[in-house]
Amino acid sequence: MRKHLWPLLGLGLLSACSAVKHQRLRGDYDTVDKHQVKRLVVVTQPLPDGKVSVGELWSLVARQWVNQNRDFLVKEGVALPDVPADTTFQALCVEGLEGVLWLSPQMTLKGSGAETAVQAKLVRCRDGEEVWSAEAAGSWNSRDEDYEQRISQYVQELGEEVAPYVVPTSKLLSATLGTLPNPELNEADKDEKIELGE
Repeated sequence: MRKHLWPLLGLGLLSACSAVKHQRLRGDYDTVDKHQVKRLVVVTQPLPDGKVSVGELWSLVARQWVNQNRDFLVKEGVALPDVPADTTFQALCVEGLEGVLWLSPQMTLKGSGAETAVQAKLVRCRDGEEVWSAEAAGSWNSRDEDYEQRISQYVQELGEEVAPYVVPTSKLLSATLGTLPNPELNEADKDEKIELGE
């Protein structure tokens, strides 16, 4: 790589990281949850900007990002209204799931972009305890030529309403979820991960 590109790459990484205001991981992660909390459901609750389609966008972007960039096996994503009454999410902990990745977003369209923030938590199903958490915020333009194909894919799947939200959602979640740990998969887990195919 050419030397003059390094400063630019550094700036790009710094700007992505600066969105994350705080993150926390359990001290016993490497000895406990790294081996036990692998299969997840993503829940976006409450709905960002009060819109179901945008909540579905958040859960879909998060599910795809985590499946592609971490060794978790994210089985599904849901979007729910209102503030959760039960932050242990036991109702979502159906058979085969070991954790819930909860995204609590705030999002408002402003001008040609959006102001957005998220509180994120990974909660384990067996006792509702927090494994990881992060808080992030930022403002991004809704237009970015690097995201044009992604925008059209999400619009096709979720409707035109999501178009101005795709770039800010993707950039915020990429920064936030980039602080997630990586679980350790056994051979059967690895085969299951391949089947997920995301």
